[in-house]
Amino acid sequence: MALKILVVEDDKFLRELITQKLIREGYDVKGAVDGEDGVIKIKEEKPDIILLDLILPGIDGFEVLTKVKDDPELKDIPVLILSNLGQRDDVERGLKLGAVDFLIKAHFTPGEIIEKIEKIMGDNKE
Repeated sequence: MALKILVVEDDKFLRELITQKLIREGYDVKGAVDGEDGVIKIKEEKPDIILLDLILPGIDGFEVLTKVKDDPELKDIPVLILSNLGQRDDVERGLKLGAVDFLIKAHFTPGEIIEKIEKIMGDNKE
């Protein structure tokens, strides 16, 4: 069965780029346009992994991550932060809040993002 991935990203171009690449790789992908949409879709879809931007309109990615990790039904879903916020403080805050990893968008191609997802999900498969 295809892994279900939720991409929470407000940049339409980037969201579609990542989504299309993941779909071509055989993943079941949904997108969310902002933090609130992300929280709703996480609860509805219960994805296998979440790709989360931090700079989002409305509630930011840190708040989305906090809501996921505070929810007993959602807390075990791995969250991979994908952001241009690359300051050490932001990275550490994201990891402390429960993200499995932190990728700086400018440094990674969609192919490398997929490799990271496969590594994370390989580590998390029961």
